[in-house]
Amino acid sequence: MKLADLAAVLPVAPGLPADLEVAGITSDSRAVRPGMIFVAVPGVKADGSAFAADAEARGAVAVITGRQTAPARLAVPVIPVDDPRLALARIAARFYGRQPQTMVAVTGTSGKTSVVSFTRQIWEQVGFRAASIGTTGVIAPGRNDYGSLTTPDPIALHMLLAELAAAGVDHAAMEASSHGLVQRRLDGVRLAAGAFTNLGRDHMDYHPTVEDYLAAKLRLFDTLLPRGAPAVIFADDAYSAPTIEAARAAGLAVHTVGRHGDFLTLKRVEHERYRQRAEIEHAGVIHEIDLPLAGDFQIYNALVAAGLAIATGTDASKALKALEKLKGAPGRLDLVGTAANGAPVYVDYAHKPEALENVLSSVRPFTTGRVIVVFGCGGDRDRGKRPIMGEIATRLADVTIVTDDNPRSEVPADIRAAILAAAPGAIEIGDRHEAIRAAVDMLKAGDTLIVAGKGHEEGQTIGAETLPFSDHEEVRKALRERAA
Repeated sequence: MKLADLAAVLPVAPGLPADLEVAGITSDSRAVRPGMIFVAVPGVKADGSAFAADAEARGAVAVITGRQTAPARLAVPVIPVDDPRLALARIAARFYGRQPQTMVAVTGTSGKTSVVSFTRQIWEQVGFRAASIGTTGVIAPGRNDYGSLTTPDPIALHMLLAELAAAGVDHAAMEASSHGLVQRRLDGVRLAAGAFTNLGRDHMDYHPTVEDYLAAKLRLFDTLLPRGAPAVIFADDAYSAPTIEAARAAGLAVHTVGRHGDFLTLKRVEHERYRQRAEIEHAGVIHEIDLPLAGDFQIYNALVAAGLAIATGTDASKALKALEKLKGAPGRLDLVGTAANGAPVYVDYAHKPEALENVLSSVRPFTTGRVIVVFGCGGDRDRGKRPIMGEIATRLADVTIVTDDNPRSEVPADIRAAILAAAPGAIEIGDRHEAIRAAVDMLKAGDTLIVAGKGHEEGQTIGAETLPFSDHEEVRKALRERAA
């Protein structure tokens, strides 16, 4: 590709060598190879322009930088832009080119992973080659890659989309995190539809206010979706109304789902231990569905996924019927096993106040004994949520065990103390392995155990080191030891 081929998304000024051959793009000067363009994006600790000379020395043929931070005295062309992150996303989209024909994005505090997984599964059941991209990685035909970032950086994302399209994937659903939206990671994605699940407390270490956090989420609707595109919005959340208003103001086709939804209306639901029986109305027709997943939040997520599938062309009857074969996303109210007395043990990713409240409330209707929860809070993250989660746990569970999550650089005991300050009667067991084993050992017939916070994760970060650790494996091990 030549520099001139990027002119549609990059201000290639007169005098620049339009026929310059571009071999690749990167925003990491250490990754520069001869023939690549280096995009100097602003970072938390330093601006990328500080590494422009290093990029040139490694073989960069041009440097893109902010107008106020353009480096001096480089031998290669320097292209100043208003927003280097936006330029990076658009250039990456142009460079890699191909994307699945139907792309949808899902934003919200909780439920994103489940919605993109459910949307992929619905599409698969009606015959499309579909993929999902998000917190648990990339799942597509012949591919299941574990991941860690909710929304990949633009270069990794567009390289991935091109790979998926080349492999024949025609439909893909991806998570849109607030970080990803603010940092312009999705700005080059050609979206057919978007969805909103809910808004709760999260990332208050990154966003200064809840209003700022909401504004980040709303970029999906007021900036990224093309006018007239479907916006599928869960109607029963405290922040549904401002999201609907923003989507309508942007000229989108708003489709609401939920008990108050006008596109998919949840008319009635009966809860059972491992499934839910629901009546859903669409276009005046009632559909009776047996959803093989427990918890109100799972049926809400399923409605958003079905709404996305229908809004992008899937037959409504087929989309709703597909809900009966859904499998839960890894680590989302995931039934790992049962004790010999029949008490179930679930692993859930709930690491935010609303998510913890949802999962504990969801298991209460089918728990005849005690609800037991094991959880902690991550270090180097929103500290304000710790007492909030402690209060929620002790209010909604009968037994609360406070343990370590990913303490990172913080002192684990300090994190636990912040939780315990609002969790009277809670048990403190810092070692997560021991906490899980203790909880499994205390299970009686009729009890339900939730191990919350890490979900699908396969490591525990302590200090600068991430050690192998799986809640799933620890639960299985504890159940085996109890049965021995």
